[in-house]
Amino acid sequence: GSHLADVLTETGFSVHIFDAIPSPWCNPEQEMVVGDIRDEQALRKCVTGARYVYHLAGIADIGQAASSPRATVEHNIIGSTIVLENCLHAGVERLLFASTVYVYSQQGSFYRVSKQATELLIEAYYERFGLEYTILRYGSLYGPRAQEWNGLKRYVSQAIKEGIIAYPGTGEERREYIHVKDAARLSVVALAPEHANQCLTLTGTQVLNSKELLHMIREILGGKVKLIFDPEGRDPAHYEVTPYRFTPRVARKIVPNVFVDIGQGILDLIEEVYQNQEKK
Repeated sequence: GSHLADVLTETGFSVHIFDAIPSPWCNPEQEMVVGDIRDEQALRKCVTGARYVYHLAGIADIGQAASSPRATVEHNIIGSTIVLENCLHAGVERLLFASTVYVYSQQGSFYRVSKQATELLIEAYYERFGLEYTILRYGSLYGPRAQEWNGLKRYVSQAIKEGIIAYPGTGEERREYIHVKDAARLSVVALAPEHANQCLTLTGTQVLNSKELLHMIREILGGKVKLIFDPEGRDPAHYEVTPYRFTPRVARKIVPNVFVDIGQGILDLIEEVYQNQEKK
């Protein structure tokens, strides 16, 4: 979210951030409002006068969502309905919603269910009330400022702190990684008129299986990291080769023309983890 806010500010937009936790990356040109999206009064005050609203709030950790279905429904579905209501009454021109490539797969557990339900709600609000939207289905995001549960951040942290990476799977699982800065730029590109009332898939151009990725991390760290693969420990909530299953709801796929190379992205992530360790 902070990367998106930065790109919007650089593009010339007046940016207001509404989040449950104060952002340490909020710059002086951005206004920070601390609140819960289920607090209708606070949310209404924030969205009033906004032309566009990016809705990124909710439970984003698949593991947390899988173990907390009620909380996932409350935050991701009910919370999103409150966002929709407030955008509608505030006269917002378009809502841009952060969804996932998991949305019509058989994996993703309650996280996938919540995103699917919210996509349907958004489409229904457009059909009934004319509230325009763009749905952004993100692939495997990585890069600076990531939360600790982020997959790539977790592996890099484990490699640095413990000298091992324990991977729950065979290593053949494939992902289309996209750097958060590339995703942020594409999310602003999505404001173009031709993307109104469309679903967009935002993934990278670099497809790696997990084994290739972990070997890359080990090589960058000088080959001193032990890799442990546990095929029996694979989380069924995550897809193996592709998140896609047949669905009539087709999404356009957009990728960056200029992008952060994944090797450079991993190197930057390693440096960030080291710096955070030194601060502690």
